[in-house]
Amino acid sequence: VTFGGTNAEAYFSSDGKRLIFQATREPYQCDQIFIMNVDGSDVRLVSTGRGKTTCAYLYPDGRHVLYSSTHLAGPDCPPRPDYSRGYVWGVYSSFQLFYATDDGVIVKQLTTGPAYNAEATLSPDGKNIVFTSLRDGDLDIYTMNSDGSKVRRLTDELGYDGGPFYSPDGKWIVYRAHHPSEPEAAAKYKELLSRELVEPMRMDLYLMRADGSEDAALQ
Repeated sequence: VTFGGTNAEAYFSSDGKRLIFQATREPYQCDQIFIMNVDGSDVRLVSTGRGKTTCAYLYPDGRHVLYSSTHLAGPDCPPRPDYSRGYVWGVYSSFQLFYATDDGVIVKQLTTGPAYNAEATLSPDGKNIVFTSLRDGDLDIYTMNSDGSKVRRLTDELGYDGGPFYSPDGKWIVYRAHHPSEPEAAAKYKELLSRELVEPMRMDLYLMRADGSEDAALQ
């Protein structure tokens, strides 16, 4: 359903008729958010076309979207990560979460910084958002109401916790994580994080209740 460019992170609308995804394609130099029908037709830009975006999701009403963007920091793409020391992801402090209409009008900024706020998805009823943030000095999982209120931290172990999703009944959250246990690995993680980078080379799946309890790795 896509041809050319770099296309990723595609998620269905609640009715299964559309996909929302991020893509780097002309004339844009880094990822922007697009919506299209599931057959690949009617592709439309829904982000601003400025900065870099990631991790979009459609609200259950089908008329609003959630995504993270760096556009408030400027129209240009953030610097590309330096891969000379290995494969890394950029966790830029300029990433903030936005609530917008499906035709691209931003209704509300949901997070403020400076701190990485991204990797957000919605609960099945659209009332809660689960996301990854660096606001407390480490990459942890948080939840908040869909209007950005009542932010609550769910994880606190040193390391990367990200990519969270709710279960279909909204009672559980699954996410990926890497928690360095050896001093050398922990030091490397912290050094990369100080440069707004994370190395996603080894991840495990974790499952916890929506309130953060019963958090455990999946065996």
